[in-house]
Amino acid sequence: MNSDTLKSASPLCAASAAATVHPAGHSVPRFERQELALAVLFVGAFLAPLDYFIVNLALPSIHTGLNATDAQLQLVVSAYASAYAVLLITGGRLGDLFGRRRMFMTGMAAFVVASALCGTATSGHLLVIARIVQGMAAAVMAPQVLATIRAVVPLHQQTKVMSFYGLVFGLASIVGQLGGGALITYHPFGLDWRIIFLINIPIGILAFIGTWKFVPENQPKTQTGVDFKGVGLLSAVLMLVIYPMTHGREAGWPLWTFAMFALAVPVFALFVATERRVERLGGHPLVDLQLFRNPAFALGLVLAFLFYCNSAFFLTYGIFLQTGLHWSPLASGIAIMPFAIGFVIGPLLSPIVVKRVGGHVLTLGFSMMTLGFVVTGWASTQAVSPDLLFYCALPCAGIGQGLLLPSIMRIVLHEVAQEKAGLASGVISSTLQIGAAFGTAAVSGAFFSVLGGRTTPEAYAHAFQSSLAINALLMFICIGLSVLLVRHQKLASLRTAPV
Repeated sequence: MNSDTLKSASPLCAASAAATVHPAGHSVPRFERQELALAVLFVGAFLAPLDYFIVNLALPSIHTGLNATDAQLQLVVSAYASAYAVLLITGGRLGDLFGRRRMFMTGMAAFVVASALCGTATSGHLLVIARIVQGMAAAVMAPQVLATIRAVVPLHQQTKVMSFYGLVFGLASIVGQLGGGALITYHPFGLDWRIIFLINIPIGILAFIGTWKFVPENQPKTQTGVDFKGVGLLSAVLMLVIYPMTHGREAGWPLWTFAMFALAVPVFALFVATERRVERLGGHPLVDLQLFRNPAFALGLVLAFLFYCNSAFFLTYGIFLQTGLHWSPLASGIAIMPFAIGFVIGPLLSPIVVKRVGGHVLTLGFSMMTLGFVVTGWASTQAVSPDLLFYCALPCAGIGQGLLLPSIMRIVLHEVAQEKAGLASGVISSTLQIGAAFGTAAVSGAFFSVLGGRTTPEAYAHAFQSSLAINALLMFICIGLSVLLVRHQKLASLRTAPV
């Protein structure tokens, strides 16, 4: 994404040093060179999800290079995802407390160091530890992007800027799949799998310098301490849910996975009671429970969770092509391009679509994803290899996802006061990651259940069709929920409109 594109979406205001007036009447910081500030922030938004997806196609090379065990290979992916998801809310809260620019730079610096540790790991054990550190750093860095956009970008520009955010965030998953395959295939500079981590170092250093130079500090005027009890309890709850989700299927769903799920319930109840007590005593809880009393915010989180359950598509698509049809990693990465093209088009169309249909952009996006998944699944069983109809349906689903990602985040964040933007950003991002973990575990579990012990291309096609049918059903449910959300927002605007 070049600076001219960003400039057209968010006009420069460098001529004046005055602060932007927030709709609530508060004076907030402003970008002096908005296109450059957004560019460096978007690097952080890009790197965090990229390093989840890019590893997938490098696992065989890591297995050979480090003599890593199967368990360690699983942890290379899931340890990063777990650490990232568990600490996202805490990372967002830290930005609210200590400054979003400061915490973004802290997270970026830690991410660069962790990437270097990953790229120089000498054993599978060390690589897993480095990936945990990398996930923690990403959790500190990523929420500050949305929070800064919410706090600094004028309200009338946020639809366009959030569309670019959705484009960058979505491209990370596509580039991760395609780029990972290309880097492993061509191994630039004579490097093997290590290049997928080491490439983060120069990019991260440039983003760190750019943040220091172009991004203003933004944080609430009132400074508070950190609710360490809340941090510990919330981290425990998320770990009790996410860890068995990401490890349960590979382990055969042993008793300990269900025990962890069951234990999450009382720990969550203790967390809620603790947060209420802190609030009652006049303190500052980690999570402001008042947020969830806003029906639009709560409903938006449900949509975010269900929406990101479709992350299982990337896993089942790759298995279908590589294992079922015996395609190479690079060919499988290239095969995602029709979906990627739609994903690129969707965010670019988002501002135009929002102008025409408003909040019903969610209904349109979920409808396109439902249609795309249904047709793709049907077409996968009609030919030995994917045909024209298969590839024509993928852009439909991709455009739907590209419309949805920025729109869900923008609509949910709009319900939150500016001083709580970091917390809300962390809550949204964490909800997306939990949805991804749940969807990957549940949908891929259904995929392998349908597959059984069969190894024919037809069996894999049938299993892939079944997994897409589940994704389509979830998106169909979201159509109805999105209509309810728009209706609620219209009623709320009528109640608050001046007489």
